[in-house]
Amino acid sequence: MRVVIAEDLALLRDGLTRLLRDNGFEVVAAVTDADGLMHALTLERPDIAIVDIRLPPTFRDEGVRAALEIREQLPDVAILVVSQYVEPTYAAELLADGRGGVGYLLKDRIMDVADFVDAVRRVADGGTALDPEVVAQLFSHRRAEGP
Repeated sequence: MRVVIAEDLALLRDGLTRLLRDNGFEVVAAVTDADGLMHALTLERPDIAIVDIRLPPTFRDEGVRAALEIREQLPDVAILVVSQYVEPTYAAELLADGRGGVGYLLKDRIMDVADFVDAVRRVADGGTALDPEVVAQLFSHRRAEGP
C-alpha cells in the first residue's frame, strides 16, 4: 500500500514514515506543505494521503483544503486527516460525498500504534476512521446550525 504524508513537524513526519514502513506500507513521499503534497500525489499516485490540517505557510487550513481538492481531483486517493484540531466545517465537507476512503483522527488521542495502522488500512481500502470527538463536534455543530 502506497502512502504520501503531509506533515510540517519533522519529528512527527519522520516518525510516521518509520512507523508505516515498519508495518508494511510503502511511504513514497513525505512532504511539509500543501504544494508538495499535490505534487507528490500527481507524481506518485498513492493509495492514501495522510494529511495534517495546518500546513505552511499560514498554518491555518492549507492541509484540509488540499484534502478537499484531492477528493475532487484525485478521487481514487484515500485521505486520512490527522490533526490536533477539530474543524467541523471541513470535516463535514470531507464526509459529505459519502464515498468512504476518508478519515479524521486527532493526534493527541491516538494511543495505540496497531489501532492507527488499522485505521490507515481501513481508509485506504475505502472505509472510514473517525475520532469520536470529531463525530461529537460534527453533531453539535449541526445542532447549532439548525435543520
